[in-house]
Amino acid sequence: MDESLQHTANQFDQVITHCRELFTKKTRDYGTAWRILRTPSLTDQIFIKAQRIRTLEEKGQSKVGEGIDDEFVGIINYAVMALIQMELPDTAPTELSAEEATARYDEQVAITKSLMLNKNHDYGEAWRDMRVSSFTDLILMKLLRIKQIEDNKGKTIVSEGIDSGYRDILNYAVFALIQLGHANSVRT
Repeated sequence: MDESLQHTANQFDQVITHCRELFTKKTRDYGTAWRILRTPSLTDQIFIKAQRIRTLEEKGQSKVGEGIDDEFVGIINYAVMALIQMELPDTAPTELSAEEATARYDEQVAITKSLMLNKNHDYGEAWRDMRVSSFTDLILMKLLRIKQIEDNKGKTIVSEGIDSGYRDILNYAVFALIQLGHANSVRT
C-alpha cells in the first residue's frame, strides 16, 4: 500500500475507533435495542441526522448543543447497524451479546474499509479536495436512492444494492470527520 493510502487507512481507523467506542458503550447501556428497527427505519434515522447536518451547515448554529461532528458519528454507527441488520436472518434474536455486536461491527467496518481503499486507489483520493457540505449532500443523495430501492422491495435494474449505499454513506461520514480534524484529535 502506498504512503497516501496508508495515511488514509490510519485516519479511517482513528475515526472508527471513536465511533466503535461509543457503539460499545451504548450497547452496554441499552443492549441491542436497535435490532428491533427494520432497515427502512435505520435509513430514516440516518436521513434525520444527515438532514440536521445540512440544516446546521446552512444556518451556522445549533440550538440543542450537538454539532455536526456528533451527527456524522451517529451516521457511521447507524450505517453499521443497518449492515448488521441486513446480514442477520429474521430468526436471529433481538438481543445480541455486547461481544457479538462488537464483532459484527468490526466485520462490517473491515469490509467497508477495504472498499474505501480500493476506491481511493482508483480515484486518487479526490475526496481530500471536497468540502464537508459535499459529503452531506452525497449522503442525502445515497439515502434517497436507498429509500427508492426499499420502496421497490430491494429490486434494482442496473444499480448496486442497499448495502453498497450504506457502505458509501459510512465512508463519506468518515471522510467528513477526517476533514473536520477528527483523525488527529479523536475525542472520547
